Amino acid sequence: MRCADATFHARDYDLAATLNSGQAFRWREVEGAWENVIADRWVRLTQERDVIRAQTGQSAKGWRWLDDYLQTDVNLAAILKSFPKDEPMRNAICACRGLRLLRQDPWECLIAFICSSSKQIVQIQQILITLCERYGQPVQTPPGHPPAFAFPTPERLAARAETELRSCRMGFRAPYVRTAAIEVASGNLRFEDLAHLPIEAARERLMRLPGVGLKIADCVLLFSGMHPRAFPMDVWIKRALCRLYFRRVRASESRLRKFSATYFGPWAGYAQQYLFHYMRLHHR
Repeated sequence: MRCADATFHARDYDLAATLNSGQAFRWREVEGAWENVIADRWVRLTQERDVIRAQTGQSAKGWRWLDDYLQTDVNLAAILKSFPKDEPMRNAICACRGLRLLRQDPWECLIAFICSSSKQIVQIQQILITLCERYGQPVQTPPGHPPAFAFPTPERLAARAETELRSCRMGFRAPYVRTAAIEVASGNLRFEDLAHLPIEAARERLMRLPGVGLKIADCVLLFSGMHPRAFPMDVWIKRALCRLYFRRVRASESRLRKFSATYFGPWAGYAQQYLFHYMRLHHR
């Protein structure tokens, strides 16, 4: 089957920083390009200045699916203008120029972040690779390219025994993954409904799932594009807030959450990602 190619004009877009900033785990850098499977399509991305070039392993009738995933049409300048005009935020913007949020599939996002609990990125990647190779559908790739797999469907994972999931290196997270799959496959959890709920209600619904706390719920709401105010708070963000905004006081996690909920404005999730990436890059 013939491959398809497309070109996207993406001004002020840092593709490498975006794909490697901790919001998605299945992108791999291969010889200067980035490869992944989005839905049921293998895709390869490269960037030169303000142009992103895409290749898929199959013919494509349209490219809206990739445009939507990469969020190339988002007005980044307007988002950055909404951030607080303080020194830490200015430094983060300068250090992470062109960093974007992706709009990921919420099902894959949920399982990826459940599997991320107490794991480093390379370990999360290993879990997801194994999960996809065992239970994901193979997708079309260019001739000679290694096999690639779509993310397993909720129905496919719901039918797996806990022992099977544990063998994918996810350990104690296996029952959490299986329960989430059953909830989604049965229709008890509908992602399309979460986007229309107030953020507090959407967060509370996700947190009914075993293994999903505040951080994972906010990751799903933010990185699947449902709620841009969601502000995932992990060790890096707590460290960033304490070092950059509360240097002279001891701030509890409750105080940090109240601060982040109001201080960073309607695009707080974007501000979070800039602070997160800035902290990882410059304050190790």
